[in-house]
Amino acid sequence: MGSAEETAGGYRPWSEVTPDAARRLLVAAVEAFAERGYHATTTRDIAGRAGMSPAALYIHYKTKEELLHRISRIGHDKALDILETAAAGPGSAADRLGAAVRSFVLWHAAHHTTARVVQYELDALAPEHRDEIVQLRRQSDAVVRRILGDGVAAGEFHVPDVPGTTLAVLSLCIDVARWFNAAGRRTPEEVGDLYADLVLRMVGAAPAA
Repeated sequence: MGSAEETAGGYRPWSEVTPDAARRLLVAAVEAFAERGYHATTTRDIAGRAGMSPAALYIHYKTKEELLHRISRIGHDKALDILETAAAGPGSAADRLGAAVRSFVLWHAAHHTTARVVQYELDALAPEHRDEIVQLRRQSDAVVRRILGDGVAAGEFHVPDVPGTTLAVLSLCIDVARWFNAAGRRTPEEVGDLYADLVLRMVGAAPAA
């Protein structure tokens, strides 16, 4: 995870993790998992990236899977918070859906390395940890579904299949982490604005005046 990702979007990844050695190991694990994949990464790889010995890693994390779980939990908590904050905001359902998509996409673009690990290494988790993360994903799904339902009830959206549209919206946003390139021609903010506009068109919202 490069320095641009460390502070982009007003969020410093893993600032909630202490002590500093534990945070450095998480940052190193994100980089290694994103580059090599979870299964191809060893604890020695992670410790080396953090400038620490393999023995030092086990002071803070008992297993490689514990590291992945911590990364995934923090990332999914952040994703859910982004969506809930937008859903609780002011304005119409279209305003709230636009804000939710814009901020969700912004995070996935600005922190694409972290987001790739958070979103695409689910099956590497232990069953009990996987179940925990799946529950968080269901909560995120419910937030978007609620905004869409509000829009349909108010006559703002024309969506015959709210659950299916919820899945489409979230999949569209999450996939940004897969292709986004910080050296590309669009900034995370520009991608967020583009996707917000696309989603509002997709649900049949009236253009903003």
